[in-house]
Amino acid sequence: MDSSLLKVFVSVANRKSISLGAEDLGFTQSNVSLRIKQLEKVINYSLFHRTPKGVILTKEGERLYPYAVDIVKKTEEATLQMKNVSHQTILRIGSGQANVAIRLLQFINKLNKKYPNMELELYTNANPQILEQILDYKLDIAFITGNPNHKDLLVLNKFYDDLYLVESKINEAKNCLIGYKKDSSHYKFLEEYTKQKGNLDFKTIFIENYELILGCVKAGMGKAYVSKQIIDKYAYTDDLILTKIPKEPQTHLICRKDYIPMISDYLKKVKLN
Repeated sequence: MDSSLLKVFVSVANRKSISLGAEDLGFTQSNVSLRIKQLEKVINYSLFHRTPKGVILTKEGERLYPYAVDIVKKTEEATLQMKNVSHQTILRIGSGQANVAIRLLQFINKLNKKYPNMELELYTNANPQILEQILDYKLDIAFITGNPNHKDLLVLNKFYDDLYLVESKINEAKNCLIGYKKDSSHYKFLEEYTKQKGNLDFKTIFIENYELILGCVKAGMGKAYVSKQIIDKYAYTDDLILTKIPKEPQTHLICRKDYIPMISDYLKKVKLN
């Protein structure tokens, strides 16, 4: 059974749409439809019911799906491993937004100088999504806030983030926590700290822009938990009250224990601000 046909099948099944599956794969809709028909011919079963809103799996399609996912995953993993058999040809990096702002560009510049022929792929999201990607072999390494404490993961390096609880010097802060995302690690840490202090009545605002977060804090709209590097980057140091919270989380550079990059020795020693 052709793994490329199974990849198309999985993409369409995941999106419940031939057109959206084609978009994800970079194929034309007609090409995807043809490949689905080829796969159906090979296994002698219909895999999808066509509906006005898209497609849904038939019983036969539901039975094939987990096997197809596993085959596609192993095929992609084998392809990547063979590309990296003698040297690190590709490195897939995951990072939360705070680390994008603090150190990802610096990290990329160092990698480009050290390994100019290595291709880099980047993925940014919150910690839960990044962990899911690295555990699913879709990332090689990732910057994670806090220790993931997972049996399948290895910590390659640690970085100090110099985090502060920030509030306005000019305006009295409202009882509101301002975070990047609800599932961001820095926000979760601030939320837990606030609850431990006995404050359970706070409101929340989520803003996916650190400069705007700091501007809202300066205006007295609430408090946030931000790295000193980000505060300095946007020149808000003189406008805010900075307070250290005990036991602040560190950033860990991680990989899977059974999927260690060939450049792991370098990653263990790399210094980042």
